[in-house]
Amino acid sequence: MAAPTPNIEVEPEIEASAYGEEPDSAYDSEVASYTTSLASNVTNYKEEHGRRYHAFENAGYMYPNDEKETDRLDIMHKLTEVSLGGKLNLAPIPANSQRILDIGTGTGIWAIETGDKYPKAEILGNDISPIQPKWVPPNVRFEVDNVEEDWTYHKQFDFIHCRMMGNAIRDWPRLNQQCFEHTRPGGWVEFIDLDLTWTSPDGSLTESTASKKFNNEFIRLSREANIEPCPGLSLEGWMKDAGFANVQAEKFVWPVGTWPKDKHLKEVGAWNYIQIMEGLEAFTFALFTKHLGMSKAEVEVICAKIRSEIQDPKMHAMFYLHVVYGQKPETSATS
Repeated sequence: MAAPTPNIEVEPEIEASAYGEEPDSAYDSEVASYTTSLASNVTNYKEEHGRRYHAFENAGYMYPNDEKETDRLDIMHKLTEVSLGGKLNLAPIPANSQRILDIGTGTGIWAIETGDKYPKAEILGNDISPIQPKWVPPNVRFEVDNVEEDWTYHKQFDFIHCRMMGNAIRDWPRLNQQCFEHTRPGGWVEFIDLDLTWTSPDGSLTESTASKKFNNEFIRLSREANIEPCPGLSLEGWMKDAGFANVQAEKFVWPVGTWPKDKHLKEVGAWNYIQIMEGLEAFTFALFTKHLGMSKAEVEVICAKIRSEIQDPKMHAMFYLHVVYGQKPETSATS
């Protein structure tokens, strides 16, 4: 049974009338106020529908890796950081950690900031796209790798971090098992991912909206492609099945827009609104053209309808972020 939708109080001043004759631009202005404050086989990128995609064989990642998408990934990092109260992670990793792995590092921003926080630790970030910056802290390095293949690391890690891989992983239990095997006894692993099922606390997101229709179709098509778009719900179980102890699970609301009255949720919603507005084509082009046979123009029409809806301050959409972390027992058969 699905968990009940929380009763989140809506900002009373967020009404269409408050925005005069141009609600879209006024809503965008409020959101903007929060943002003021290797080898040729992996770089021979594919070009489709005006977007650039990775060239790594047998990788399930369906989003682009071009500049527009890397900008969105950095927005996602900021969004997650705000949601977690400014923290890079929630697992209680010790200050003297020596080896830290960042799975699917993307732009490398988490690995770089972690390298600054733990200057004595070796930080390794891997990804199927070599899009990380070349100038990084001396203790940070990046490599091109597909984490769904067999891992070949010879030394175990004190901490393994895996964030926002729901659009990339086909075999989550195996990923958890490899994390377990490559974590030292007493070390920690943390997964941060989403349940992308959109809902609303007041029924304003109905099944007839373009946003909800898109959300339902996105989830269905992703699963048909053997990709789980909502791994957040299952992370705790996968970690326990892999053998982790002291597993802790936390859930955070991600509003779509600044409609909550709560100041913190309003800021989270602003950043989430921006990354969705920036990423709609990234989310949809590959999936909808390949699996539904839609043209680029047809997908763009859907994206325009969704943008129009989420710019309406009367629609109070939201979904959930899940953070789950656990510890490898001090005595383990893989140690």
